[in-house]
Amino acid sequence: MSFWHSNWFMYVKNLLIGIGAAIVLLGALEKIEHTQFIPGVSLIWWGLIIEACMFLALGLLPPHKEYYWEKLYPGLDNYSSQVSAIDTGSLSSGAPDVPALDGDKVDQKLSGMLTELQSMSSSLGSLKALQEVDFSGTSEQIKKMGDFYTNLNEAMANINDSIEDTQRYKEQLAALNGNLGSLNGVYGGILNAMSNIRQ
Repeated sequence: MSFWHSNWFMYVKNLLIGIGAAIVLLGALEKIEHTQFIPGVSLIWWGLIIEACMFLALGLLPPHKEYYWEKLYPGLDNYSSQVSAIDTGSLSSGAPDVPALDGDKVDQKLSGMLTELQSMSSSLGSLKALQEVDFSGTSEQIKKMGDFYTNLNEAMANINDSIEDTQRYKEQLAALNGNLGSLNGVYGGILNAMSNIRQ
């Protein structure tokens, strides 16, 4: 690993950039407030000098690579390398040979993946069919059912009232029968008295 890609250099570079930015911000605050934090020193001037030097250094330094894919895949860092077919596993750029892949195992893995994808597709199809079901009339049906139950409760209450009325009617008929029996007795007595008078 070169010096430019070392962790120590990255830390120092970030530290200097942060310090320069902080000094520039303090200098800008000085200008806004029309004051000086350190008498005789213009912080914005020094901060801008440090930042200019750091940006010049960043422009001259080689670019930093975050990932080293060529260690995992030999030949990627060589533009002219040709990766050969998957079953041979050799690279033409002089990189070490990669072990050959077994075509049957790859086919088995791919067929297993294809089966899983097909089952996922059928599951998604079922979900789509469920999504396309029209539930727009459901609320109207629920409202109608609620109205039906309300009407049913009212009818039951009316039936209860009718039963009570029928019971009262029966009681009144029984009282009327009793009164008629009494009247018959009185009428019979009157008839007997009249028959006695005629004799």
